[in-house]
Amino acid sequence: MKLLINTATAALLAIAGAGYATSAQAATICFAFQDLETEFWIAGHKAITTTLTEAGHTVIERNANEDANRQLEQVRDCVAQGVDGIIIIPQDGESAVTIVNEAQSADVPIAVFNRPPSDLSKGIIVVADNATIAEQATDFVVGQALESTSGDEKLNALIIVGDLGDPNAVGRKDGFYAAINKHEDRFNVIEVASEWDAATALANLEAAVTANPEIDMMFTSSDFLFPTIRSVLEPRGMWKKAGEEGHIPLAGLDGDATACQLIKDGFVSATGVQDLYFEADSAMTAILKAVEEGNAQPNEVIEDPGFALTSANLADREMDMWGCVLLSEGFLKN
Repeated sequence: MKLLINTATAALLAIAGAGYATSAQAATICFAFQDLETEFWIAGHKAITTTLTEAGHTVIERNANEDANRQLEQVRDCVAQGVDGIIIIPQDGESAVTIVNEAQSADVPIAVFNRPPSDLSKGIIVVADNATIAEQATDFVVGQALESTSGDEKLNALIIVGDLGDPNAVGRKDGFYAAINKHEDRFNVIEVASEWDAATALANLEAAVTANPEIDMMFTSSDFLFPTIRSVLEPRGMWKKAGEEGHIPLAGLDGDATACQLIKDGFVSATGVQDLYFEADSAMTAILKAVEEGNAQPNEVIEDPGFALTSANLADREMDMWGCVLLSEGFLKN
């Protein structure tokens, strides 16, 4: 997925930059990421690299292309080059633990951006509260689904699950079930595996909807799958706006530009929002502080509480969501 993302840089500098202190000491930062397949990862990557560079720091970029072993070797190479600090987007929670330990053993401070290690005790961990954010978004569509029926019949709730080797995916699934379990006597749950892969999600969603054509609400563990969902529902006459007969209350999580547009258009009811600008600024500020202070093994968890943007609060909170900011700046994808 290729994006025109210059506006993301401007948005970060305007929104997060005011609280971001330029380090008095120019640093060399290794930024090791697992891939750039979603709007969130690309926007985060651009925000971090551009902001650090414009502040006078040197950024060494390493793309592991979803290979945890390759990422470990890339981090080892960065350490061998004598970098001052490391920011990583890891492939999964277990490999993140290994990489954090590797960096700290070499006395290089390391920050983990958004995708947390399974062990939160070491390193600077900047992480969204995925379970709470997912629960808020799911609560909204659960309410809509229940309001749409006058009886007490069982409703079908479909969840597209992420790669459960990723702690973010686990948190999002847990948040979905926390909302559903408040009304567990009213819902049957249909799980669709995606493994964070659009082709896998497409095949599994096609099969699930064919087997269960009566869907009363849906939650996708990532907004990047909304186009996939549309490609399955639309040919079946199930892609409807709010207020139209057959509309399915639909929620997601991330807060990207596509989700913003679909909420505005009425096809999507809610999405859980990760505050990308807060998380990027927090990771950069924390790693540069550690470099300046000579703290080779900083350990801290910085939590992004996030929120749910819904059709009900859109007028008040639209510009709090990073995807809506990008959309307002003419953000495009091709």
